[in-house]
Formats: sequence, C-alpha cells, structure tokens
Amino acid sequence: MNIQSAISREIFVPRDEKLLVAIEVRRRMKRKGLSFLKAGGKKDYLTYLCLSVSNSRPAQVLITKVKRYRGTRQLAKRSQWSVEQLRQVNGINPDKDTPEFDLVFDRTTDQWVASSAAEKCVFVQILYHACQNYWEAKLVQANPASPADQKTAGALENKKNPGAPRKTSFVNCQQKLMGDACSVNMVIYRCKIFLNRMKNSMTANQGRPQREAVKTSRSRSSPSPPAVRKMGNVMRRASQVLGERGERLMRADDKTSHLLHGAK
Repeated sequence: MNIQSAISREIFVPRDEKLLVAIEVRRRMKRKGLSFLKAGGKKDYLTYLCLSVSNSRPAQVLITKVKRYRGTRQLAKRSQWSVEQLRQVNGINPDKDTPEFDLVFDRTTDQWVASSAAEKCVFVQILYHACQNYWEAKLVQANPASPADQKTAGALENKKNPGAPRKTSFVNCQQKLMGDACSVNMVIYRCKIFLNRMKNSMTANQGRPQREAVKTSRSRSSPSPPAVRKMGNVMRRASQVLGERGERLMRADDKTSHLLHGAK
C-alpha cells in the first residue's frame, strides 16, 4: 500500500472525507518561533500536505497537514484549513516547473518545498480546479435564480458587493496548470512522480546488500545484484521513453491550445 492510500484510510475515511492528493513537503524557511530547536538536526518525521473534500453537503474543500514518524507507519493529523481561509497560492515561478510554492491563509503563510517539481505541479493543478468548483457551487447557492449567467453575475457581484467572499487567487503559477486542456499534463506529472519514487526506493534498497556483504567479507567488494542492475536498466529505458512521449504530448497540447485560441 502506498503512502497516499495509507493516509486516506487512516486519516480521511474515518472523517467521511475523500482524499484528492497528498504530497511530501518540507518548509522552505524556518519559523522564528522554532529558533529553540537544534540547528541542522534531522527531523524524526515526514510532512505531507493533503487536499480533501468532505462527503457531506454542502461539500467542503480542506487542506490538511499530516505527519509520519520515521521508522514507523504511524500517521498523525496536525493543522487543517478550509479553502475559504486560503487567500493565495503562489507558484513562485510561472515559467518553469519548480518544487517551491507558498500557501497564504488568513493568519499565516506557509512556504513549502515539495519532494519534486512534478508533485508540486499536480498539487497546484488539483487545488486550482477544486477551488474553482467550490466557488462556482457557492455562487449557485447564492444565486439560484440565474444559473445560466452565474459566472458573469458572480463577477459583477464581487465588484459591487464588498462583503462577498474573496476567492482564492493563484499567482506566479504556470498557465498550463490552470487551463482547460490539462489532462495530458496530469498524466505526465503522475508518471514522473511514479518514476521518481521508484528511483528513490531502488537507491535506498541498493545499499542494503552491499552493507550486508561488507559485514560478511571485507576482503572483496560486493557487486550489485543482477536483479538490481536489470531493474535499473528498465527504469532508465522507461524514463527515456516517458521523456520522449512527454515532449510529443506537450507539443500536441501547445498546438491544441494555439488552435483553440485561434478559433476563439
């Protein structure tokens, strides 16, 4: 069972929530209030940022911080915010895939670094569409008499009514993460995440046979097991094929977007 399935089963299913995505993150900058901690000390837990939606009606979109302690399978829920408390999502760099991003809430700002740029892109993409669906549903509830003109009416209402809820803003985010034709990007990013996790797992497992061999016989070096070498070749080939297909898909996606804008 992967980590996302474990988090969903232990944290969100008992709370009647559906987990949409979970990514591993670490803080980009230390908080001032944590200065009493040992500098450079290795943390004994991993942090996961999770996006979920409640099964109740009206549905709530929630951002939850979950921790897992190293060496164990123990998961613990920490902070949780609703999408109404989320004021801004800052993608840091709108020109390329980067792992850094910021989440600005009512009373706090969290500066995160994802374990990979692909995980960050998937999280921002799913979060954007979840926010769009939430605010559109909120607008329908507020204006049930005019569903056909809900978007135009909602824009005018936000301008005229200063008391209207403030929608989450996305700044410095790549346009491809917020466009309509983004399913291709989602597939590419998920494949990259899968290959990156397999690579990290292989790297961690590759050192175990060598350490055991050194303990048994220090007179000779221990070569890599054939299965590990074979899996490494498969991974390199799969990564190369994925990169080639990803480039073709991205070119096709860009061409489709260009034709769509030309048609408009």
